[in-house]
Amino acid sequence: MTRPAHPAMAAMLAATLLPALLGGCARSLLPEPVASPALFALSGETDPRAATAPAATARTLIVNLPRAAPGFDTARIAYVRRPYEIEYFAHNQWVDTPSNMLAPKMVRAIEGTGAFHAVLGSPTSAIGQFRLETEIVRLQQDFSTTPSQVRLTLRAVLIDTATRKVVASREFDARVDAPTDDPYGGVIAAQQAVSRLVAELASFCADSVR
Repeated sequence: MTRPAHPAMAAMLAATLLPALLGGCARSLLPEPVASPALFALSGETDPRAATAPAATARTLIVNLPRAAPGFDTARIAYVRRPYEIEYFAHNQWVDTPSNMLAPKMVRAIEGTGAFHAVLGSPTSAIGQFRLETEIVRLQQDFSTTPSQVRLTLRAVLIDTATRKVVASREFDARVDAPTDDPYGGVIAAQQAVSRLVAELASFCADSVR
């Protein structure tokens, strides 16, 4: 026959076990911590030798911040598996929107052509002879192909500020195979796509005013 526990001993046992039980219950009610997403930047550096061209006339170009088509005005990294459906990686994203990352690279690439005395990003109080308007049509990793492919499309319009007339317009499209079919492979391909596209954009702006 089991003898009943002494009241003092029972109280001590309860005082010992109760915090552990309450702690376990509290932990079970708390949400699981969410892992921070991996962050990636678009470098897309152009060939530094392009910056050796001598400065040209007093032409000034204002490069407006690129607009972005719906679905691409976000820091989330987009991909597609079938036409018309845009999806985003859950645990991988850009450190900033593609528009904010592309703008300074466009300025540096155009400066390197030597076709303009000054190339300024907006916002700025300066008034240039020319203004460059751009729109990111798409920046996505396409998994409907093998290997997957990053596609970057940019629409550009060069405008004469004084007359407000379009000097030239063009749509650029860069497609680069990803080295691996995962988000990081897409990031690597995106760097190459950016390098290729901004170099073509810089040549387009220089040729249009010469």
